[in-house]
Amino acid sequence: MERCGGGGYPPRMIPTVVWGTGNVGRLAIRAVAAHPALELRAVIVHNPAKVGRDAGELGGLDHLLGVEATDDTEAVLAGRPRAVVYAASGDVRPDEALADITRAIRAGAVVVSPALYPLYDHRSAPPEFRDPVLAAIAEGGGSLFASGVDPGWGNDVLPLLLSGLGTTIDAIRCQEIFDYSTYDQPDSVRNLVGMGQPMDFQPMMLMPSIPTMVWGGQIRMVARALGVELDEIRETSERRALATTVTTRSMGTFAAGTQGAIRFEVQGVVGGEPRIVIEHVTRIHPSCAPDWPVPPDGGDGAHRVVIEGRPRIEVTVEATDEGENRSAGGNATAVGRLVGAIDWLTAAEPGLYDALDVPLRPAIGRLGRKPS
Repeated sequence: MERCGGGGYPPRMIPTVVWGTGNVGRLAIRAVAAHPALELRAVIVHNPAKVGRDAGELGGLDHLLGVEATDDTEAVLAGRPRAVVYAASGDVRPDEALADITRAIRAGAVVVSPALYPLYDHRSAPPEFRDPVLAAIAEGGGSLFASGVDPGWGNDVLPLLLSGLGTTIDAIRCQEIFDYSTYDQPDSVRNLVGMGQPMDFQPMMLMPSIPTMVWGGQIRMVARALGVELDEIRETSERRALATTVTTRSMGTFAAGTQGAIRFEVQGVVGGEPRIVIEHVTRIHPSCAPDWPVPPDGGDGAHRVVIEGRPRIEVTVEATDEGENRSAGGNATAVGRLVGAIDWLTAAEPGLYDALDVPLRPAIGRLGRKPS
């Protein structure tokens, strides 16, 4: 087989597995199928109704890929795949996700995943997350790169890149502005985030220390890259109720008076001031909290980085996928970051990597290429 993209990729394709076919997994199937260095070898599913279905169908492609989905995880891992995109959710099942990922690493695979929030910055991760991964790496020779779907690049490599364009930096703010009505994960939206719940309901996502557990690692990575010491990490949050009952495109009905929007910040404090901030503005319908930040064109979502200083720099990224769905577009860019790292990781030493270790790389060999 010839090298793709005029060189830069190995002559042998990298056997790759996609584990999970939800919001992230279907995008991962498409990303792997479009990557000239990767060969989609297997797709692992948990829903019996998906077993035997073609990966192209599960990935939303208009053609088949010749790979049938399976729930036989042991058989897939016994085949010693070189890479695994672990796309199953870790929101409400972190222990199970950790167990799955370490199994794949022990099988010798490079694993990329958004599922384990504490490992976004593994240097600050609790031992109960970090130690099993390091043990699996030592045993099997695999690797792990974890990065977020909010998306991770919007909270680490993009703000750091933009910071290097300034003369003086006062503060860095990373925003995700998101309409959850297009997000096909009802349990997480209604219970983890609390949309449609009474205003006295305490969503897990806003419980004290949870936002820091999820996004604190990215705050620490940015601080480390900038060479500053954090005084502390703070959390702030606001909630708004729906003024009227709304019916969404894919998430059903949400009653008036229930939670319709949340806004929270994870703040890295330097010299007594919040200097590195990750902010989320999340709605179930555009009518709720219209005075809060919105995407420039009023769409489903956007990701924005603001560098306060001289000069002031503001960059907003809007991505669409699956029609005009910006929630899928944001996930797709996060998946692109993870899948695009696989060939670099397979050439690197086995280890536990973060976003500062793994370079953001050009789409070598992918200009004009379709998933196949």
